[in-house]
Amino acid sequence: MKQNKNLRSRMLRGSSCCLLLLALYSASAYALESDANQPIVIDSNTATYDDVKAISTYTGNVVSIQGSIRVNSDKLVVYFINGEADKLVFTGTPAKFKQTPNEGAQDITGEALTGEYYPKKNLLILIDKATVWRESGAYSSDFIEYDLKTSLVKAGEKETASKRVHVILQPKSKEQPAAGQGASEENSK
Repeated sequence: MKQNKNLRSRMLRGSSCCLLLLALYSASAYALESDANQPIVIDSNTATYDDVKAISTYTGNVVSIQGSIRVNSDKLVVYFINGEADKLVFTGTPAKFKQTPNEGAQDITGEALTGEYYPKKNLLILIDKATVWRESGAYSSDFIEYDLKTSLVKAGEKETASKRVHVILQPKSKEQPAAGQGASEENSK
């Protein structure tokens, strides 16, 4: 019971500091490896906590950030186990996310009507009208798993062939050297 009171107290204090923390987190990008070690910061119009069910609900222009991972949604429900966030379910029209996979890399972005984030597993699941944009490709399906640690995208469901996956692979522009070609090769021409 005391642990839940502490959690509720931290949640209420956190809401007054969220804008400052969001400014600090957005000012500096964290590399993927450190994302899991960062706190989850949530900013919303409303927040409630159900002590009995150990569920926290946020509504209205919800912004949640953990390191380089940012999710914008209409509603976020956080499920706690032993005082720690175990599962975050976000919804929106659509809800959107972005992550910087490593320093200097292009952000991976996505959207879906519903998403589930499992912080301990580094797993993001996008459900219903889901799309993930990664480098020069886009993956669309009603079900997409995104491993935040390895940046691996899995789209589609094995159980049914009626739900198809749609992928678009963009060609590289002619100005960009192909992978493995350096500037010295370009200068020698």
